[in-house]
Amino acid sequence: MRQRARDDSRGILDPARLLREVRFRRHLPAEPLRGWVEHYWLIDWTLSTPFEQRIVPHPAVNVVFRSDGDSDAEGAEVVGVGRDPFRITLTGTGRVCGVQFRPGGFRPFWRRSVAELTGLRLPLPAGRLSRAVQPVCAGSDSDSCNALDATLTAWAPDPDPAAKEAVRLVESIRADRTVLRVDEFAARHGVPVRRLQRLFTECVGVSPKWVIRRYRLQEAVERAARAPLDWAGLAATLGYSDQAHLVRDFTAVAGVSPAAYARSVR
Repeated sequence: MRQRARDDSRGILDPARLLREVRFRRHLPAEPLRGWVEHYWLIDWTLSTPFEQRIVPHPAVNVVFRSDGDSDAEGAEVVGVGRDPFRITLTGTGRVCGVQFRPGGFRPFWRRSVAELTGLRLPLPAGRLSRAVQPVCAGSDSDSCNALDATLTAWAPDPDPAAKEAVRLVESIRADRTVLRVDEFAARHGVPVRRLQRLFTECVGVSPKWVIRRYRLQEAVERAARAPLDWAGLAATLGYSDQAHLVRDFTAVAGVSPAAYARSVR
């Protein structure tokens, strides 16, 4: 049986509603790919009315395959790190299968600066990324995951020590909720700030400051869904200069104020 990925709903606005409306699940890739790939994600839906889902994107590249009902014809695109909140409206019946790379993990496949993709959604380019080895959206979850394993393995990612370092550093920011400042983080890991900035731009596609702020903002969304909050105290905890800045950033990514979001998910 395919191994499940870690259960982490950070970035998904109102995850409980998502699970009520569609079949959403995550699976781990084959072992040799796990250094670069966070998980595979699959969504199936049959809807009588349109459903809009909003996401606060992770600092990660996704490769997305969409079925058009013909197992031999699939649309595929590469989705760079999204600076803005992502919205999608699902209608009728469909299926999407995606690869969420670890932040920094797409660099060995792309072989160029990942910053080229930031904020963009592009058809998979000609050459090695032109098409899947076999249809991805057909069959069972196991069939889809096996097809994704084969596809990524066939793309033959280059050995990339810089990308490996970027993956490790971003994971540290994600896991350690006390990381708030770039200079302190760089000193803790013995990396000059300027080099850290170049590494993140080249391998992740955004700056280390942006990555820190995005993960801390996801935590604000996560906490708002659980219980009433002291927003002034949370702003200080997350490294914001004041409550107004946190509320402004929260509203920009969630589309509603913190208070309105909290009411909507309870």
